Amino acid sequence: MTKIVNHWIGGKTAEGASGTYGPVTNPATGEVTTKVAFASVEEVDAAVAAAKEAFRTWGQSSLAQRTSVLFKFRALLDAHRDEIAELITAEHGKVHSDALGEVARGLEIVDLACGINVQLKGELSTQVASRVDVASIRQPLGVVAGITPFNFPAMVPMWMFPLAIACGNTFVLKPSEKDPSASVRLAELLAEAGLPEGVFNVVHGDKVAVDRLLEHPDVKAVSFVGSTPIARYIHTTASAGGKRVQALGGAKNHMLVLPDADLDAAADAAVSAAYGSAGERCMAISAVVAVGAIGDELVEKIRERAEKIKIGPGDDPASEMGPLITATHRDKVASYVAGAADEGAEVVLDGTGYTVDGHENGHWIGISLLDKVPTTAQAYQDEIFGPVLCVLRADTYEEALDIVNASPYGNGTAIFTRDGGAARRFQLEVEAGMVGVNVPIPVPVGYHSFGGWKDSLFGDHHIYGNDGTHFYTRGKVVTTRWPDPADAPSGVDLGFPRNH
Repeated sequence: MTKIVNHWIGGKTAEGASGTYGPVTNPATGEVTTKVAFASVEEVDAAVAAAKEAFRTWGQSSLAQRTSVLFKFRALLDAHRDEIAELITAEHGKVHSDALGEVARGLEIVDLACGINVQLKGELSTQVASRVDVASIRQPLGVVAGITPFNFPAMVPMWMFPLAIACGNTFVLKPSEKDPSASVRLAELLAEAGLPEGVFNVVHGDKVAVDRLLEHPDVKAVSFVGSTPIARYIHTTASAGGKRVQALGGAKNHMLVLPDADLDAAADAAVSAAYGSAGERCMAISAVVAVGAIGDELVEKIRERAEKIKIGPGDDPASEMGPLITATHRDKVASYVAGAADEGAEVVLDGTGYTVDGHENGHWIGISLLDKVPTTAQAYQDEIFGPVLCVLRADTYEEALDIVNASPYGNGTAIFTRDGGAARRFQLEVEAGMVGVNVPIPVPVGYHSFGGWKDSLFGDHHIYGNDGTHFYTRGKVVTTRWPDPADAPSGVDLGFPRNH
């Protein structure tokens, strides 16, 4: 019997009522293992209504109450991390160790939310005028929504909801319909931790559910992670309705390798960052810019390492890289490799046509490495989101920097060098939101914020860290005067209030 994933509304499972379902596939076998209920407008409205009702009390709850629930949730999440990783592997396809790493990075934000007291601490100025005090405080927004991608079905939701509910908001999550089970398991653990009914809700679906969240008058803010075209749409649509929006889009992350770099370390980093999680990461390195005469040697070192990667089912401990999420996505990734030579690139490794014995119907693709890729090639211009690494050549640091800064994307970037002056110059001159110096995937720790520049971010706030707290709260300033009992009545004064 096919498993069915339903919604989670008001603290309990809500069976799909729309009659519409989507298939969930095991990427390693190509087999449809699960059906996920797609929400109607009415079901989205029910989730928002449950969140709005819960906000009446949760928004007024004490910080101690909120963090107590989150501490219990953290303990449960830690205890069930293997189980959640198994759900991720079964529906996304990534290897178990990578899925465990995803859960661990999500735990970082839960840790941050458990200590939210410091981020929510206000400010007080006393005696700004005679017996006048001024205080600045931060308060929750109300009902907020999160729309999350398939590539991190546990981590990205945890970039959002722990901070949102710690700040006193209630939350409606619309996860990817391609791998929905992890989000429902997180909802169950939150309930087990004592989160009141309606504070956290999950609705599955497609554009119908997304558009209703974007237009619903009771949704005050929307967080999104996904492709740039959808991020732009989310930002434009939700902002037009007066909502606060943080929409993180796509990427084309560059790694500059200067002539003085440790080429073995650079090659290790390039292979890890390009092919980890089958390249389905918005922070994957998809373009290496080799500066000077080191290009041939660097490409050879990358090739030697890439050829040794073990590709297989995510639940096989020997596998280092799993399949892609769908056959359609696999075919699209393969098309970039197939057309690369005609656009002027040298195909060093061609991973198209790769299969795994005994799993021939899985969504498999091998490692691809393209060298001397022109900036006009589609394989360079587009976010491929697969295990394809482009190598570009530049004669100088300045030429390499120009290549990076000309990209419409500005999510993350890295430089590999032993020269501290060059590294310092790069981190100041490069147009990207996250920079690594001899670090290939510079994803910030939980107490710093994650976000890009240019077409990689729409909205003013990055995600999690201090930006996350500010996004999920709004400021209020309170000016107070308590007259001394000995004061005589001052009478009416129509002049501008005095502050001295």
